[in-house]
Amino acid sequence: MERCFSVSRDDSAPCSPPPSASPPSPPQVPPSPRHPPPLPPSSPSAALTPPPRQGRLNCAGAMVDVSKWPLFSLLSTEELATVRQACVFGTSANEVIYITHGNEVFGFGLNSSSCLGTGDSLSTIVPKKLDFLRGKKVVSLSYGSGPHVLLATDDGQLFAWGHNGYSQMGNGTTNQGMSPVLVTANLQNKKVREVACGSHHSMALTHDGEVFAWGYNNCGQIGSGSTANQPYPRKVTGCLQGKSAVAITCGQTSSMAVIDNGEVYGWGYNGNGQLGIGNNGNQLTPCRLTALQGLCIQQIVSGYGHCLALTDEGLLYAWGANTYGQLGTGNKSNHLSPVQIMADKERIVEVAACHSTHTSAAKTQSGQVYMWGQCRGQSIVMPHLTHFINTDDVFACFATPSVMWRLMSMEHDDFLTVAEALRKEFDSPETADLKFSVEGKCIHVHKAVLKIRCEHFRSMFRSQWTEDQQDVIEIGQFSYPVYRSFLQFLYTDTVDLPPEDAIGLLDLATSYCENRLKRLCQQIIKRGITVENAFTLLSAAIRYDAEDLEVFCFRFCVNHLTQVTQTGAFWQVDGGMLKEFISKASRCGAFKN
Repeated sequence: MERCFSVSRDDSAPCSPPPSASPPSPPQVPPSPRHPPPLPPSSPSAALTPPPRQGRLNCAGAMVDVSKWPLFSLLSTEELATVRQACVFGTSANEVIYITHGNEVFGFGLNSSSCLGTGDSLSTIVPKKLDFLRGKKVVSLSYGSGPHVLLATDDGQLFAWGHNGYSQMGNGTTNQGMSPVLVTANLQNKKVREVACGSHHSMALTHDGEVFAWGYNNCGQIGSGSTANQPYPRKVTGCLQGKSAVAITCGQTSSMAVIDNGEVYGWGYNGNGQLGIGNNGNQLTPCRLTALQGLCIQQIVSGYGHCLALTDEGLLYAWGANTYGQLGTGNKSNHLSPVQIMADKERIVEVAACHSTHTSAAKTQSGQVYMWGQCRGQSIVMPHLTHFINTDDVFACFATPSVMWRLMSMEHDDFLTVAEALRKEFDSPETADLKFSVEGKCIHVHKAVLKIRCEHFRSMFRSQWTEDQQDVIEIGQFSYPVYRSFLQFLYTDTVDLPPEDAIGLLDLATSYCENRLKRLCQQIIKRGITVENAFTLLSAAIRYDAEDLEVFCFRFCVNHLTQVTQTGAFWQVDGGMLKEFISKASRCGAFKN
């Protein structure tokens, strides 16, 4: 990896547009989050602050208290109950767009640059329906600093509205978009699955792995090879030609893409090293981050002028601007190349950043959440362990502005009431009416719960089964940790096992025909895969006929072929499987120079 060094350029001022790039209507470039704008008198969150009610956002199993975002206190209990997805955004976090369970889209808040898409430029504390989007199921939403908004639906359609001074809506004009418009130029027969916004430019990722970009291009953030603004979506080619992208992200005036083999490419503004290519020169076309060679990136996020990348082994790398300590390196020196951080912590499973903030966050495998960077005006230069249970809470409570870094999904307390009660009563001797004895240890359960939750036990507890008459049932074919986790899953819908034990639970789930448990086990194994255990997990996936897991483990083994072939697990498998693996890997081109 190239040596990291610092530059003194201010990350709050990207680069000024050349005279020839000036649009008819100049954009409202936001001030640096170092000095957030005062809350306008008309702001709903400044005028009304009723007591918060209970609403919960569910992100990867962790619950977020919606009332941590003041705007949500404007919704009634009934309105909160209808919300399925939501996003808080804007230069002062005073805009909200949310989607109901019935796939109706609403907006409320300050409505800067008509970013709510309600058909006017008026502020509103009462949610207004975006009729044009009724019935559309939203799969991706992103916002720029104007602000402008991009939204992708499950059928691959792309909609845009809001600030449009640089044609960031992709409709060929610079007229402000007061209502959602369908973006079709150059996207015929293309299905968009993900969108990303920079300050005043836009990106879309299609289902076939193509990247399109448009809008403001003063620093090359469109990747077209020039600094001319782009009025319509344009396919990003260059080094991306012939490659299939799986993820995109934008900084203020930079763009990044991850392709299916884990490589990362960046283009646009690079004054603080946010492209991670070892220098601070702008790039007008995609440039590969060679410092990440040999690593497979599975998630990448961009802050205002920095980037975080997570590998498939749970390693975290950071680069770019560091004025507020947002790289988490322990100092405020910028880094022009990726540097590993949190190496002394357990496996990282999620990272978070947003182009309108200098805040960073990460979540570990056990659920610990860390934050660093600009946190309510303070510069936190090392990852700080919080009491939060998800990264979203970090942005609600500490980011400036306190935006959401992603579109989130909603659930409510009334859904959890029964689940919490069942969770509490698992393995409780006081209320149980049955015990399982496994390896000499007892697990206390309730027959009624097992019959309701599992077809295997529904059949077991019938008069013709001897187990139906027993108070203690002996289990010999599975280990205590595996069987206890299985029973606990029936009470909680969750599994907490290391990947190696999850293989045994996968065996049980297959034997008992518990398909949902089988999928959870596969997720655990995917998140816990390492070079050392990869071939063992691949063997298990083949043995238990877990096709998706087999594909995942095979790709991991191929991506880390040299290291995997040096492990004991690789040479301990039977010859038939080894031969089949080598043959399949060869067909995939794994042994080409």
